[in-house]
Amino acid sequence: MDIEDGPGGVTAEWTVVDSGIGPLFLAATGRGLVQVGFHAEAGRRERMPERLAEQLGARVVERASGLLAEPVRQLEGYFAGRSRGFDLPLDWSLTTGFNRQVLRELAEGVPYGTVVGYGDLARRVGQPGAAQAVGAAMGSNPLPVVVPCHRVVESDGGLGGFGGGLETKRRLLALEGVLPEPLF
Repeated sequence: MDIEDGPGGVTAEWTVVDSGIGPLFLAATGRGLVQVGFHAEAGRRERMPERLAEQLGARVVERASGLLAEPVRQLEGYFAGRSRGFDLPLDWSLTTGFNRQVLRELAEGVPYGTVVGYGDLARRVGQPGAAQAVGAAMGSNPLPVVVPCHRVVESDGGLGGFGGGLETKRRLLALEGVLPEPLF
C-alpha cells in the first residue's frame, strides 16, 4: 500500500496548509498521516521534510499522489467548526512503546470538547504513577491536533505544556468550547 521508491523504499508526501493556529506541516505515507508540525513558516518549513526523511528513513516529496487530500479536507473542516473529529488512517511510525500506547488512548478515548488530566490518562493505560511520562508522550506527539494532546491538562486545572505553545493550546481548546474565546 505504500508508495514505493525503488525496492522496499517508502515515500512520504508533505504539504503545508494554513489553519486557525498558523501554517501546519502535514506528511503522509501509504499507511496514513504520519506527521503534523506546528509553526511551518518559510524558514522552518524548509528543514521539516529533510528531518522527516531522516526520522522515517524514507524519501519525502512535496504533495504528489493525493495522500494528503483527505487530511487537508478534514483539518479545514475542524478549523471551520464543521467537524468534531478525524477519521483518518494514521501511520504510527514516529512513536513506539509507552508513548504510542498513550497517544492511541488519547486519540480513541478523549473526544472533542473534553479534557483529561495527565494522571487520568496514565491510569487509563494501566500506569497510574506515570503522569510525567504521559507529559513526555504529549511532547513527542508526531500528530498533534489529530491526536489531540491539547486536550491533556493538569489535574489542578492548569493548561500544562504544549509543543505548539500555550496560546495555540488555548485557541484549540476555545475552538472546541472548553475555554472561552480569547478577547482581542
